[in-house]
Order: sequence, then C-alpha cells, then structure tokens
Amino acid sequence: MKRIASLFIVSLFAGAITLGAYKLFFEKDTYKWIAADQETPFLSTSTLSTSASGAGINEVDFTIAAEKTVNAVVHVKNLTINKGSNNLADFFYGSERKQTPQIGTGSGVIISPDGFIVTNNHVIAQASQLEITLNNKRTYEAEVIGADADSDIALLKIDVDKPLPYLAFGDSDNAKIGEWVLAVGNPFSLTSTVTAGIVSAKARSLGRNQSFIQTDAAVNPGNSGGALVNTNGDLIGINTAITSQTGSYVGYSFAVPSNIAKKVVEDIMEFGNVQRGRLGISAANINSREAMELGLDEIEGVYISQVSEDSGAEEAGLKSGDIIKKVDNILIRKFSELTGYLSSKRPGDVIEVIVDREGNRVSKRVTLKKQNTLILPNTGFMVKNLTKEDKKNFGVKQGVKIIDVPEGYGRYNLKNKIITELDDKEIKNIDDAKTLFGEISKYGRTSFTMINEKGEKERLILQ
Repeated sequence: MKRIASLFIVSLFAGAITLGAYKLFFEKDTYKWIAADQETPFLSTSTLSTSASGAGINEVDFTIAAEKTVNAVVHVKNLTINKGSNNLADFFYGSERKQTPQIGTGSGVIISPDGFIVTNNHVIAQASQLEITLNNKRTYEAEVIGADADSDIALLKIDVDKPLPYLAFGDSDNAKIGEWVLAVGNPFSLTSTVTAGIVSAKARSLGRNQSFIQTDAAVNPGNSGGALVNTNGDLIGINTAITSQTGSYVGYSFAVPSNIAKKVVEDIMEFGNVQRGRLGISAANINSREAMELGLDEIEGVYISQVSEDSGAEEAGLKSGDIIKKVDNILIRKFSELTGYLSSKRPGDVIEVIVDREGNRVSKRVTLKKQNTLILPNTGFMVKNLTKEDKKNFGVKQGVKIIDVPEGYGRYNLKNKIITELDDKEIKNIDDAKTLFGEISKYGRTSFTMINEKGEKERLILQ
C-alpha cells in the first residue's frame, strides 16, 4: 500500500513538472482584447465557411450558362440606305441623289421558341432590311414589331419552322454587386463570343433617367443587343453601351436591366407602345444651392421637391420635403434607383412608398398614372394634360396647358395658357401635342391657337 502511494506522489510531481516546463518553454501567451465599455471583443472573426458561389473564379462553373446562352444569341445585320445631299451640279442638271448602302451589325437575344428577339433600338434604327443569323449559321429576314428609343429596346420577329432555343428573363432586381455574369454577343462580327465578369454597380445613370447594370465583362462594338446572364443562364440584362475614349472596351460596360426590357417587350406586344407609370414627383438636384443648404448631398434617398398636380403622389398624400427611402421593399438611395424600378411599372399599378417625413417613417400606397407632362419637340414647351379644374376655369373641353417655356419665348407670355390647335389641327392631350409638334418643319410657318385665362383666343405664328 505504501508502495502504491509513493508511486502516485511521484507521478503527480512528474506531471506537474512536465506541465510547468511546457507552459514555460512552449506555450505562447494569448491576449483577449476587450473594449473598455463592452463585454465582447471589438474585433470579431467569422466562422462561416466560404460558399462556392462566392469563391475564386476556378470554383464557379460558367460552362452550362455559356452553352445555354450562345445558342439563344443571334447576329443582327442592319442594312440602311444613306441618301447623300445634292450638290449644286445636281440642282442644275437634275441628277438624282446617290444612295449608298451601309451595313451595321449587332446582337440580339431569342426570348421565345417561335422567334421573338429582343435587341437594342440603336442596332436596328432606320433599317431598310434586317438579317438575323443564328448560332447554327441559318439566316432569316426579321420584322420590327416595335421599338422604344427611351429604353433603347426593340422587338423583332423571324418566321421559323421549328422551335428555337431561347433565354428566360431573370429578375434583375435580385442581381447582386459582385455576382458573376457572362456577356454573350458578336463583337467585331466575331460570332458567339462569351466574356465573364462581375456586376460592378447597379442603377447606374448615363445622363438619362435610365438605370443600368454596370459590369466589367468585356463588351465591344457588336455586343450591343446581346445577353448578360447569371451563372444559371438567366437573362438579367441586354448589353447596351460602353464608356470609352477609344470606342472599344476599357473596363466598364452597361446593360439595360431585364425587368425593364421585359416590361418594354410586353408593352409592345400588348399595346403597340410603351406604357409608363408615373409617380408624379420632382426630385431635388443634389448639386443645386438649395440642396446644399438643406444638406441633401448627405442623405440616402430621393428628396421630393415638388408633387405634381392631379398625380398619384398627390392623391396618396406625398408631400414636398418627404424623402423616399423604399419602394415595394426596394431600398432607394438615389434617383436612378427610383426611376429604374418605376420603369418596370405601368399606369394603374399600385406601389408602396416609404418616406422619411421629419424624422418619422410614413408609408403610402400610390397608384401610378399615365404621363401627365411632356416637353414638346421643336419648341421646348413643357405642357401637361388638363385637369377638371383647368377645363372649368378656361371653358374648354380639351387641349394642353403650358407650364414652362424656354428663355427665348419669355416675351410672349405663354405660361398657363391652353394650346387647343396646331396649324388648325385639334390637340386633345399631350399625345396629340407630341405628334403634331414633332411634325413641325423648320422651313415652314407654324401657328397654334391658345386660350388665355380670360377665355380669349390667341394665335402665335412661328416662322
């Protein structure tokens, strides 16, 4: 028994000596830093494993999306006839203008098995003839179903005898910055070219109220109208533009979001033109003096500087000074994000708008309306459709009201008058006004009839 006790004591001392030696010579000191006013470390380390989708490029499979996309992207050849101007000899000797054929190329995306194709408006503009070449080298003559210059989207149709491979529209609102994407098209007439990159920005404005997806996937002349897809092969954008001083790719390219393109295509199919739902607000320019004084350059959101009369915003109770923070759970940090989302909506659609009103969050349901104001071509007049009150006050049943004019027309005192006719043709609304004012010739004389606030007729002649 004494022997066992002695062995136990010796073992205990040996273990203690071993542990002490390890602590002294091998174990490094560790420190746990604690913030003075916190009970948890001020630096934290994530223990989540990296997902394959966010890992290096070698861990992302592009092959399925590429194979799916190249067969649905087509080559678009645009034949236009350029009519050169007559010279003095042509005038005296009666020579005809020389007609020079010009060929432009671009890309398009098949969006249905029966041959509907979406592309850019600038790819097919002024085309005398359109030829479509599929990835299998078969060629077809295409018909323009409709086009919209504002969104730069056009819809074509080819007649086919069997179903074609096509791409499904993805939800561009769900595209994330940093997400891998493929751009597929025909740069420099090199057919079926695939390039990879990431979404580098969203809601990018290029001088218009357009909300582009920005990517660093290489896009060059000829890619216009081609597909921007995610790694599932879903169409999330139509490649449209590059920013470059050389005319070729230098690192940035831009695509029309698929939600906008899809809405434009559906409108053309159903209505023959694009139906745009208007919120009815004017946003403050953050670079203006007023905005600087209000500190608007420091806020996230869209500051409402004015609410349009008889608009959905007015009826819903939005006010000047409200700051739009969210629309239908879409975070709004800048004006292009707002216009981009609204571009996917139609008149009659109801949206939820969350605003910051003097520090309080207020939610309003807004019914979008048709465009109510318009800048007239050839004159620059800003006009709007008449309200019931306008019709009553001016004693008219139809026309458009002038709400602003360029500086050159200031001496005519035109503001707040009602235009009812142009060259003896009736104007009922802003659609009529847009069409008729768009037909004004700069070489002829134009007159339009107005009603002033006293109900008196006035006529202005432009020469």
